[in-house]
Amino acid sequence: MSVMAHEVVENLAPRDGGLYVDATLGGGGHAERILDAASPTGRLVGIDRDPAALEAARARLAGFGDRVILVHGRFGSIAAILADLGITEVDGIVLDLGVSSPQLDLAARGFSFSKEGPLDMRMDPSDGPTALELIERLSVEELADILRDLGEERYSGRLSRAIKDAVRRGELRTTTDLSQLIARSMPRGASRHERIDPATRSFQALRIAVNDELGELNRFLAVFPAVLRPGGRCVVISFHSLEDRPVKERFRDLEWTSRLPADIAAAAGERTVPICRVLSRKPVVATEDEVRRNPRARSAKLRACEKVGP
Repeated sequence: MSVMAHEVVENLAPRDGGLYVDATLGGGGHAERILDAASPTGRLVGIDRDPAALEAARARLAGFGDRVILVHGRFGSIAAILADLGITEVDGIVLDLGVSSPQLDLAARGFSFSKEGPLDMRMDPSDGPTALELIERLSVEELADILRDLGEERYSGRLSRAIKDAVRRGELRTTTDLSQLIARSMPRGASRHERIDPATRSFQALRIAVNDELGELNRFLAVFPAVLRPGGRCVVISFHSLEDRPVKERFRDLEWTSRLPADIAAAAGERTVPICRVLSRKPVVATEDEVRRNPRARSAKLRACEKVGP
């Protein structure tokens, strides 16, 4: 189920004849709504690094015919992907960050601590090391850094030592092995007041590291203004502060206007005209009704901006 689909369309404002990019296509739910809103001639480029997601989206969007182009790739490479398609500017981009429900639901993908599967966690199963391979090659200190920085895990040192010890003993193979190890390794009473499973933060950290999710986000944020035409909009849905913070800061920076006199600002190389306009000062969140229907929406935050400058 696509998170905040109504809010995505409302903020993206698709129109007939427009060209849009769903840079994290998934199963195509957002793309379908965008194409409907941009009927009858609006077009969409869908990008995803997960081949299974592309196949699901291909079936879902088949009725739109040549109004849709699907590309296997990473959203951080959006400028290069569009250039390869001969596209220089688009009217809107949507980014739905994090892991998708189908990825979580399929045990064989290894994303979920509640389903036993291999410690994989790759969004593209053909690309890069699995979570287990990453754990095996990291030192205790490097693993602790990942658990702390990407999972905000307060017991990162304690857990990293336990995980590396389990690897040395040959006791770490599956998601269940890891989740049970984390539960055993927590200090007594540490999770008494927690509303989440003790494995949540560590699984998040490993998934982000395996897929270089923050690196992809930063690469996207650096280049997206260059592929938006004036009046074009960018909509980003994030699910935790590590994603939301750089989006908020980048949008704010693009909107910033120098307070120096124009001639002095120009001499200093400072911008006097904002590149983008932030569409809402506070992030848009899911309605209570949507959260009841789709608990994944509970932590979602939507931010949007519109390009106003060159």
